[in-house]
Amino acid sequence: MGTALVIMAAGMGSRFGGGTKQFEPVGPSGEIIMEYSIFDAIEIGFTKIVFVIRHDIEEAFKSVVGSRIERVCQKKGVEVCYAFQELDCLPEGFSVPEGRTKPWGTGQAVIAASPFIKESFVVINADDYYGKTAFSQLHKFLNENDKPFAFCMPAFVLKNTLSDNGPVTRGVCRVSADGYLKDICETHDVEKITEGGRVKAVANGREIDINSHVSMNMWGLTPEFLETLKSGFVEFLQLDVADNPMKSEYLLPIIIAKYLAQGKITVRVLETEDKWFGITHREDKATVEEGIRGLIARGEYSENLYDGTA
Repeated sequence: MGTALVIMAAGMGSRFGGGTKQFEPVGPSGEIIMEYSIFDAIEIGFTKIVFVIRHDIEEAFKSVVGSRIERVCQKKGVEVCYAFQELDCLPEGFSVPEGRTKPWGTGQAVIAASPFIKESFVVINADDYYGKTAFSQLHKFLNENDKPFAFCMPAFVLKNTLSDNGPVTRGVCRVSADGYLKDICETHDVEKITEGGRVKAVANGREIDINSHVSMNMWGLTPEFLETLKSGFVEFLQLDVADNPMKSEYLLPIIIAKYLAQGKITVRVLETEDKWFGITHREDKATVEEGIRGLIARGEYSENLYDGTA
């Protein structure tokens, strides 16, 4: 049935300093980060792109990137869909707690995309660059996989994912000797610190092994998981939101860690040497621009990403 790419682009980026960081141009011809992910996915053989956005950014999104991608996808025979993640998109019988403005999280983003997903799919953040190898490995795994609850994720090295400009959140992983995810710990406020010429990763005063495997919220999943996500969301609203109505979030790393612990799923960890980069803080944009220029210099992309395709 092919492979779909679900791009979570509904967030505004609270630490970015205002504006919508997903729209920031980083390529020499005005390309934004997600366009490089889409380019890689189409080149590898993905057959559908699902954008998860909000209604209030729909017009801007389509004018900045949507119409451009639609033209390319039409020529390539790739379907483009738009799903909408909204705070009030809740199961019957539930309502938004009074005063809540915080989104429900990445788990709800995938649920929002579910009407368009019938095939295995990869989920990514809109503001992260993952590299060609990660897409290729996930696509291969999903096309060869015949188990409904066998998933996969690319493993990045923590030291290669830290920002010079402030703290980040990372899913720190434990991996078995045979290459499967054992558990994942969503770790907030991870900072890059240099002491005596040595680079360290520190979160809330605790040092973390800088060579740890981390998840960058890029997952290879199956359509059978969607019903599990939906039923889990109901449980989350009943329990977690009751305890913390303003800030609790339904997050993919936490969801996956829960089902791993229960033995309901497996997650194959796929090694990648690709360099990750992304925009968390406004100052990260210059680092991303430099990274893109390096990839262009090595022949990974053209100066105009769509040369010969648009």
